[in-house]
Amino acid sequence: MVQQTRQVLIANATIATMDLSAPTADALLIADGRFVAVGTAEDVIPRAAEDALKIDARGRTIVPGLNDSHIHLIRGGLTFNTELRWDGILSLAEAMRLLREQVRRTPPPQWVRVVGGWSPFQFLERRLPTLDELNAIAPETPVVVTCMYSRALLNRAALEAAGIDRSTPEPPSGRIDRDERGNPTGLLLAQPNPRLLYEMLARAPRLAHDDQLNSTRQYLRELNRFGITSICDAAGGGQHFPQDYAVFEELHLNGQLTVRTAYSLFPQEPSQEIADIERWVQNVDLADGDEYLRVNGIGELLVSSAGDFEDFMDPRPELPEEMEPALERAVHAIVKHRWPFRIHATYGESIWRFLNVFERVDRDVPFAGLRWNLDHAETIREADIPRVAALGGGIAIQHRLAYQGEYFVERYGREAASNSPPVRRILTEGVPLGLGTDATRVSTYNPWVALHWYVTGRTVGGLQVYERRNLLERGEALRQYTHGNAAFSGEADVKGTIKPGMLGDLAVLSDDYFGVEADAIVGIESVLTIIGGRIVHAAAEFSPLAPPPLPASPSWSPRNFQNVSFQTHV
Repeated sequence: MVQQTRQVLIANATIATMDLSAPTADALLIADGRFVAVGTAEDVIPRAAEDALKIDARGRTIVPGLNDSHIHLIRGGLTFNTELRWDGILSLAEAMRLLREQVRRTPPPQWVRVVGGWSPFQFLERRLPTLDELNAIAPETPVVVTCMYSRALLNRAALEAAGIDRSTPEPPSGRIDRDERGNPTGLLLAQPNPRLLYEMLARAPRLAHDDQLNSTRQYLRELNRFGITSICDAAGGGQHFPQDYAVFEELHLNGQLTVRTAYSLFPQEPSQEIADIERWVQNVDLADGDEYLRVNGIGELLVSSAGDFEDFMDPRPELPEEMEPALERAVHAIVKHRWPFRIHATYGESIWRFLNVFERVDRDVPFAGLRWNLDHAETIREADIPRVAALGGGIAIQHRLAYQGEYFVERYGREAASNSPPVRRILTEGVPLGLGTDATRVSTYNPWVALHWYVTGRTVGGLQVYERRNLLERGEALRQYTHGNAAFSGEADVKGTIKPGMLGDLAVLSDDYFGVEADAIVGIESVLTIIGGRIVHAAAEFSPLAPPPLPASPSWSPRNFQNVSFQTHV
């Protein structure tokens, strides 16, 4: 359980409260983990206790703690310390230099892993690394580089470590590229889904338990650095319950969670999904947990046959006919027991079929008042948005097209891309809109890169994808990323705004989000992050308030050598 600090008084601030009834303030007071006073310095300062921690914000902008409505934190934390990040790197030459240095540091039998958060279009060279380049850099150390949910590049050492050779049969969930002699080249293609990529990453050596604890804390601290204080964990492939949640539970018991987490349960094995769902809804208590850690429902995959994973480099996958009856059984069990759920839903063709199933279930077991949402929804048909509204659902979108927009435009055209997903129409229909990142295997965990996408519609490679009609205003986007996202964990009454009675979570920004040039948004960080009145990150003039440093373990981890920063070519 997290111990609360003494009162915290912050004055001389520019506070964007996200509370529509009182949108600005210049002082605030936190006591017992919640905001107790927000307003003018004259009104707030006299209410502080003598021993309150008093902070002069020096005019900086303060916003509610950011809240990612769809991220993979629990799974990502277990391996974060093993991953070299290419997020925000502007040239392939620099990315390969970092890779070469990490190869030199990494001891056998460990692999060097580059897992998501980047696009070849962000590089000046605008291309992927080649297998020859990987083999030249790392002739003996296994290296795996994944590119979104599309492909993985393995050097010869990684192929050998993974046991992939000429005799390896084609996997059911992907394709092994081979040369004219039938030998694997090192290119693995996720066709029709990324299960092969998950399986490949799972073959790399796991960190020891203590290192997993440290790795997860590093990921938490990295999110705090950008002002994130809450998330919805959407689970994911390879994230088994309860074993892969044990590290998070341990950190919670030790008072070391620095991001409030509402997590989902994700059925992992095809043909066993209904059994898993029935077991969970009967044996897991939704009332368990607290404001730092609790179960948030089932998903984002409900049955494997409904997995329409996006890979905009390839044609849309056609879901099998057996999807509908399997999904109907799963959703019926979930709704009957009144559990929230979320479903991975990229393509409009799939969403139309999902909604047909949901409407059939609703006629038998009404959805009324049940919290559920579609995830992603890039090509949802505008005519289906009212159907989501009628069933009381929400739509959680992410900035995946910021990384794949060029591929999407090439396949579907600029007109389709300009409205994928139709953000403005979702809001107009009154459907709850969640904003997030889907980090880390596709896009970055940095919320400011996501916010840049929502307000500019430009990819990390500089391509203008959205037209003005589908963009959000800065305040509108930030409101969705704070209070709007709280609805996706059923917590809109306790988080996401800076006003009395709400959880005392906030971020003091390095730059004024509302005033900087649009392309400078990607460079914003938090210089002071507070969760429940507890300081979890401090930098710049607030550095003396920072928590003790936490070196990454094992010692060769890229976290000890790389500080991820973000720039833009635009």
